[in-house]
Amino acid sequence: MCNMTFEEPCGDNATERMDSVEKALEEVLTAALPQGCITVGVYEAAKSLNVDPDNVVLCLLATDEEDVKDVALQIHFTLIQAFCCENDINILRVNNMSRLAEILEGVKPGGESMDLHCVLVTNPQSSTWKDPALSKLNRFCRDSRGLDQWVPVINLPER
Repeated sequence: MCNMTFEEPCGDNATERMDSVEKALEEVLTAALPQGCITVGVYEAAKSLNVDPDNVVLCLLATDEEDVKDVALQIHFTLIQAFCCENDINILRVNNMSRLAEILEGVKPGGESMDLHCVLVTNPQSSTWKDPALSKLNRFCRDSRGLDQWVPVINLPER
């Protein structure tokens, strides 16, 4: 028997599952982007969470190695995580911000780069979003909480 956590995969099945979750995250983001269902930036996300938390379906907290020492960013993350937990919003930590920027076409229309430290995925205004990839991410988050991993980490692979 193998005792497994998502951060310490054990065996081929765990690796396949993480690959599947990483692919699902990419699918959710690429589907949400053209629908205008992405909010980027710590401050923009905080404003959106304050106005309409029931519309948020996923919160991503993204870092690179140098961000770990940014105390202000870590405080923001702690507050966002607490708010998301209280409002039943699934949270994922994402490593590899450059890959996240590629997926989200990481530049604002004016050529300015985006703050990708916090990314919210919201429901489209017209309907409640039913996406198999989003369901897979929600299941992964729920399973992680069952293993006392309240904010699981996903490592986005380079392409």
